[in-house]
Amino acid sequence: MIEVLVTGIGLVSSLGTNLEESWQRLIAGKSGIQLHQPFAELPSLPLGLIDRQPARLNDLTQLVVDSALKDAELIAPLPDCGVVIGSSRGYQAAWEMYGSGEGGEELDLEDWLDTLPHMNAIAAARQIGATGIVMAPMAACATGMWCLAHGVNLIQTGQCQRVIAGAVEAPITPLTIAGFKQMGALAKTGAYPFDKYREGLVLGEGGAVLVLESGELARERQARVYGQILGCGMTADAYHGNAPAPQGRSAIAAVKQCLERSHLTTIDIDFIHSHGTATELNDKFESNLIQELFSNTVAVSSTKGATGHTLGASGVIGVAFSLMALQQKILPPCVGLQTPEFDLDLVITTRSAMVEKVLCLSFGFGGQNTAIALGR
Repeated sequence: MIEVLVTGIGLVSSLGTNLEESWQRLIAGKSGIQLHQPFAELPSLPLGLIDRQPARLNDLTQLVVDSALKDAELIAPLPDCGVVIGSSRGYQAAWEMYGSGEGGEELDLEDWLDTLPHMNAIAAARQIGATGIVMAPMAACATGMWCLAHGVNLIQTGQCQRVIAGAVEAPITPLTIAGFKQMGALAKTGAYPFDKYREGLVLGEGGAVLVLESGELARERQARVYGQILGCGMTADAYHGNAPAPQGRSAIAAVKQCLERSHLTTIDIDFIHSHGTATELNDKFESNLIQELFSNTVAVSSTKGATGHTLGASGVIGVAFSLMALQQKILPPCVGLQTPEFDLDLVITTRSAMVEKVLCLSFGFGGQNTAIALGR
């Protein structure tokens, strides 16, 4: 099987505008979540904003793609590079402005084609001069990890030697906020994953893209390597629009699929980067899944208490942080967690650890289940 190595990472979050800044603030136990009122018609609420006002999708994508190429020491054009970049919300903010008539001359209806769902990936392809495969998967909050899985598949099947893959979200819009509020899923003060007194999720914006390369190409150019993507698992519940299937059979199948394809067993995993949304349903469901498959000595964390829930980008942001954990042998804390409800080895404060194998989990509305295994 062809090795798939990560040779570059671009990341932006409410913790910082690059990977290093976000990582340092994360392991220091900081949070990018603050009270904001970006829309006059809505009350203030905790949000993971990068700046004072909601970001634009194009700006975030350009930033993370540029950062990833620089980190990988690559220079455009890269005509043979595959592009797999997704978003669960896409250009929803622009469409809400079109619909409300706001924005004045800034919104030119002649450019409406640029807001179609796949155009963010197309813009990234233009940015790096990629003329090969371009994909724009969407699987709700599992989007980012689905994109990585597709990127891995392109390399392992020999269709590409290099792929830039990930997801970007600018989801802070009136409709998104109203929708999650109507569901009763929004927190009032902050995000506290796996805490007995958790309130719900906090919306955040940001994104991450990884440069994936075949082992042959990475060694040929003597690239720095963050880690290896060992395998992926993807399943669907076929159960409900926003609630996980009660027994979690499909989610368990995704984890088992991932481990089998990675040639790992549950005892090989040193650290689990969980989906950990801080909602009542998700944290209970995910804790049950982990307890059923793993011993209670495997370390577990969620970084959404620090970044907010970046929806489709959350999984790949978690993978980026997990690669840093592998490289630096440091487990990031579950920021916001004070009173654990579940019998898990939750990482409450940053700890040093001999991390060799990591499992990243991501779950999306509609019952999308994704697991990715990483190795040094």
